[in-house]
Amino acid sequence: MKNNQTDQIMTLEELANYLKISKSTVYKLTQEGRIPGQKLGKQWRFGKQAIDDWLSHQARTEGRD
Repeated sequence: MKNNQTDQIMTLEELANYLKISKSTVYKLTQEGRIPGQKLGKQWRFGKQAIDDWLSHQARTEGRD
């Protein structure tokens, strides 16, 4: 059984599903430094709380336009 902390770490594929965008888009955003993530070896990992905070910030920023 996964613990709560493990559930809060997502792979690139899990993040793509969470955001409902393609894996290639997640990868591009990550490579450009536009989405928070950590590269561990050859794989990316994303904290759910960091992603939720990023989404909230994006919504506030877009609301100003």
